Amino acid sequence: MDELLKQLKNNAQESPENLAKLLGTTVADVKARIKAYEKAGIIQGYQAVINEDKLDDAPVTAVIEVRLTAEREGGFNRIAERISRFPEVRSAFLMSGGYDLLLFVSGKTLNEVASFVSEKLSTLGGVVGTATHFMLKAYKKNDVLMRGSDENERPQISA
Repeated sequence: MDELLKQLKNNAQESPENLAKLLGTTVADVKARIKAYEKAGIIQGYQAVINEDKLDDAPVTAVIEVRLTAEREGGFNRIAERISRFPEVRSAFLMSGGYDLLLFVSGKTLNEVASFVSEKLSTLGGVVGTATHFMLKAYKKNDVLMRGSDENERPQISA
């Protein structure tokens, strides 16, 4: 990954002027490269990393492992793309190991996520099995440490 992409990943709100200074290039070059990355589909979007634990109406998030039956035409792609279209699915990844897909799913309540799994996901043709794990607390998300109430807390070092 080139240095511009690394800088944008760390802070997508960084100004082109600051990026140009950091990278030793011109503002015009930075803007042109960002535009080219967006056009090529390398940059898909920009998002804030939100500590949902601090929200009054924090969503319930689950990680769901899904075992699939591969289709003759397209393998897992068609069913994975179909699953990815559900609004409850926040992220979906093809993976190796005992399961084929890894999903990150959100809902307003535990029951809403459970209903998604039992009524929508498990009933799809091609879905052989699932394992659902509910997230209880985020410590780090998208390379950002989620700060608790004591932001000055230091990791303990034992000898």
